[in-house]
Amino acid sequence: MSSIFTKIINREIPAYIVAEDDKHIAFLDIFPVAKGHVLAVPKKEVDKLFDLPEEDYKDLMLFSRKVAKALEKAFPDVNRIGMAVIGLEVPHVHVHLVPINRMSDMDFGKKLSLSEDEFKEIQQRIVEAFKD
Repeated sequence: MSSIFTKIINREIPAYIVAEDDKHIAFLDIFPVAKGHVLAVPKKEVDKLFDLPEEDYKDLMLFSRKVAKALEKAFPDVNRIGMAVIGLEVPHVHVHLVPINRMSDMDFGKKLSLSEDEFKEIQQRIVEAFKD
């Protein structure tokens, strides 16, 4: 059975996509811990990060870096972009990229509730940051 991320990749379910290349996709987490919380995901469905072939692992990290750089531009008021790989929620490798000012901003126990308009505005900010 395909993961929810594979369904997003295949456009079977909607997502707020902010970046994509041949091997990866990045979209807003619908249960964000902070505004701008993005998931960077390889299009190849692999359950665990360290099960990725070495080249795919490197490519995912480089893609994640590009997304993080766009997040820095889109959210200039934050101190840095936090990164986490937890891998328990969805059996498909994904990197959490979160604009943060302090460690407590990466609290995965708290979730923001955003409106569709807020998601679209954040998506547009990040997409625009890639154009710069």
